[in-house]
Amino acid sequence: MRVLVTGIAGYIGSVVGERLLESGHEVVGIDNLQTGNRAAVPEDADFREGDILDERWLRETVAGSGAVAVVHLAAEASIDDSEPGKFFRTNVAGGLNLLDAMRSAKIDKIVFSSTAAVYGQPEALPIPEDAPKNPVNAYGESKLMFERTLAWYGRAYGVRHVSLRYFNACGATEERGEFRLKETHIIPLLIEVVLGKRTKFSLYGTDYPTPDGTCVRDYIHIADIADAHILALESIESRNGGAYNMGNGEGYSNQQVIETVRKVTGHALLYANADRRAGDPATLVASSAKIRDELGWTPRYPDLETMVATAWSWRRAHPGGY
Repeated sequence: MRVLVTGIAGYIGSVVGERLLESGHEVVGIDNLQTGNRAAVPEDADFREGDILDERWLRETVAGSGAVAVVHLAAEASIDDSEPGKFFRTNVAGGLNLLDAMRSAKIDKIVFSSTAAVYGQPEALPIPEDAPKNPVNAYGESKLMFERTLAWYGRAYGVRHVSLRYFNACGATEERGEFRLKETHIIPLLIEVVLGKRTKFSLYGTDYPTPDGTCVRDYIHIADIADAHILALESIESRNGGAYNMGNGEGYSNQQVIETVRKVTGHALLYANADRRAGDPATLVASSAKIRDELGWTPRYPDLETMVATAWSWRRAHPGGY
């Protein structure tokens, strides 16, 4: 299958491209390189640089790609950004450009990279897919809006779609890992402290209603996320319209993550307690029973220590990133 991957130069997109190629698929990748890394794009992918907000370029690129399906990962994703227009422009308007370009090219299959942020503050744990959707930030709202857009395009035009709602992506493959010039994720931030690239880590919130007072999150290895995209793509005919959580069903607190990075690296870590960030729920843990039952997905790297170890191994081999 020839697959168009948007956002292929990003952390998740690059590994999705890698795993698609390893699974025997052909890959066409697009990215505007605003936050992605050109060096992360798999060598065997047919790469086209451009922006999904450029409607004409996107339509011509999709039409000439030869793809029969799309994996859509391109997005504004930094929840620290307080400008909602960025999220709605890229994640909703850009997504609409993509869907219209797909229609013009007669491509009717799309796997969408969604997020656990669609749920907001959960009413029950672990969170099932049919839980209420009450995003607490513009990022989650924009992703939910595009999920709903997919449903309408499915009804009107027969677009077959599956949405994957991830929790916290982490870890690395041998060749590709997590690196951004403006890093916001806890594991790479802690590793940068270990490597001396940061003086200390800020722990946002120590007074949450959790066992140690810090936020609890569900972590999932990047390779397991990539494999889920392939399973969704290959079963989209029978699972059309589905939305699936991806997580381990096990929550780890920020304090536990700090201690795990200390253990894996063998280094002390300096950190400072800081105020809570606005919009951070105390606990987000997924029920992944549906994706396990319906798609046969099983994480290969289920424990936090292994996830951190792969991230540490990659970053030691690539101390300057890409």
